[in-house]
Amino acid sequence: MLRAVVLTFFLSVATVLAGVAQDADSQNKNLDIRSPMGDLHLGADADAKKIGVPLYPGARLKTHDSDSDQANLSVLTEAFGMKLVVANYVSDDDPARIVAFYRNKLKKYGKVLECHSDKHGGDVSVQDDKRADKELKCEHDSGPVTELKVGSEENQHLVAVEAREGGRGTEFALVYVHTRGKMGDI
Repeated sequence: MLRAVVLTFFLSVATVLAGVAQDADSQNKNLDIRSPMGDLHLGADADAKKIGVPLYPGARLKTHDSDSDQANLSVLTEAFGMKLVVANYVSDDDPARIVAFYRNKLKKYGKVLECHSDKHGGDVSVQDDKRADKELKCEHDSGPVTELKVGSEENQHLVAVEAREGGRGTEFALVYVHTRGKMGDI
């Protein structure tokens, strides 16, 4: 409950300050707040390196006009911590090649689970329960998006790969999620 209250507070403050920061400096796309209650980072400074995986050769960041599809959010307090990094890319290569590339690269984090879903990020979940086994699972196993997942619910890497509309090339998302309770670093 405390986590939800603190996160809601930080996100509310971030929303207000983000608007002020954008008006003051439209070039700065990051918001950093440091306070005795905790630290908040909100920005579009996400890429494959910050997620902890190499970038597929020839891939390009996916962008729509002047907006990017990247997000880097971290909230760190004494009570809890959460980090979410998402970067979206496009490639001219076939989805199977990208899946094979990332299946091999994710092995350094443990056993790679392959799932299939209807949309990118459909299976990213973080549970706030007391289960000892926080192993990742496939919630659904049908759909056009191939998801490669590795880690645990508290510390997971995910790659979601899907053919682009029209069947030419691939869109893929790289995701890193790390949460912690009272102790630990992110």
